[in-house]
Amino acid sequence: MLIRIDTCSTLPLAEQIAASVRRALADDAVRVGERLPAAREVARLLEVNVHTVLRGYQQLRDEGLIDLRRGRGAVVIAAPAQARLHEVASQLVTEAREAGFSESRTVALLRSSWKEAR
Repeated sequence: MLIRIDTCSTLPLAEQIAASVRRALADDAVRVGERLPAAREVARLLEVNVHTVLRGYQQLRDEGLIDLRRGRGAVVIAAPAQARLHEVASQLVTEAREAGFSESRTVALLRSSWKEAR
């Protein structure tokens, strides 16, 4: 699995790492039960601090996409559909912030869209 970052992006590196893994999960390039590359190896290849990679992995754990345990590494536990939804939600938040939307306004927009889709 290839994890990519853009050093020119304003998005923090840990978030870029999480987004890259999320995309791989959504595209079914990584499947449930597979291990992600070791944080030290990713850090070495991307030339970033290992804690940056771990922050990205922890974000994915908090989203329920991976299981992260010392000595066992990061293992995918979510299906592609869940990863796609997280990716779309992350993109929505990014675009809403760029457009100057508050959290409450963004949530209201999502609620409105949810009702319209019934």
